[in-house]
Amino acid sequence: MRDSAARSIGFGCVLGLLLLAGSGLPGQVVASPSQEPPATPQQITVARDLPLNPALPTIFVVGDSTARNQADLGWGDHLAHFFDLTRVNIANRAIAGRSSRTYIKEGTWDRVQAEMKKGDFVLIQMGHNDGGQLDGAKPRGTLKGIGDESRDVTLANGEKETVHTYGWYMRKYIADTRAHGATPILLTLTIRNIWTAGADGKQHIERDMGYDEFLRQIAAAEHVALVDMASREADALETLGPAEAARLFPIDHTHTSAEGAKLNAGAVVNALLSCQSPLAAWLVHPLPDAKMQGMHNP
Repeated sequence: MRDSAARSIGFGCVLGLLLLAGSGLPGQVVASPSQEPPATPQQITVARDLPLNPALPTIFVVGDSTARNQADLGWGDHLAHFFDLTRVNIANRAIAGRSSRTYIKEGTWDRVQAEMKKGDFVLIQMGHNDGGQLDGAKPRGTLKGIGDESRDVTLANGEKETVHTYGWYMRKYIADTRAHGATPILLTLTIRNIWTAGADGKQHIERDMGYDEFLRQIAAAEHVALVDMASREADALETLGPAEAARLFPIDHTHTSAEGAKLNAGAVVNALLSCQSPLAAWLVHPLPDAKMQGMHNP
């Protein structure tokens, strides 16, 4: 059943209506984008990884600080609240500050693969840190593009490393996941709280930090589902407007409050529902947050 369910995942899944409300926390609206990723939040309250029930399928979350930094401050921590944990494991394996390159280089991806089995699913969301330096003090950047280009760099400690394109690393996640009999699912990136004035005279939030087209091309070429949890999130934030949306971003333009993380988890769930993903079969009904009721009716 799992194999047939995995084949039923379509391409270009679209996020339906996401209902958002302010968190009551202060925030700043950032008016101009920056290609350098913001500082990584301190890792002082991250929840401990619990053993997985080997009798159940597992949904892994592979990503960065927008999915997991301090406890309750990444959407991956909140995802489990939406699922029936007697039927499926939710394993948040995202790590703050990691790019598609460093998540692999540091050995985290190998550890995730060691847990993976046939019938599992892997939600892959990478990109927020891929615009960083290739070498230097914080070497986590990747080459722009999806080709096979590479560049040799020398790190501060003298180590040599061959850096590949964003697409090269993403294809590795896909190939490795499939090698274990599991199903990879790509996610668009969470929205940054960056606003600019449009031709209509209104403020509009940033909708693409430069990776959407890469993800679409990778998904099409590799026949992988692309779950677009970002587009409607942007619509909802624009509905709130800059001042109210800023209340969900108390630290910087990338990292949300716990309320923002919860709502981003709802965006992922909503996107899965909208594209009739087989993962929706494991959701808790009714959904746990009253503000999310009806969100699966796009």
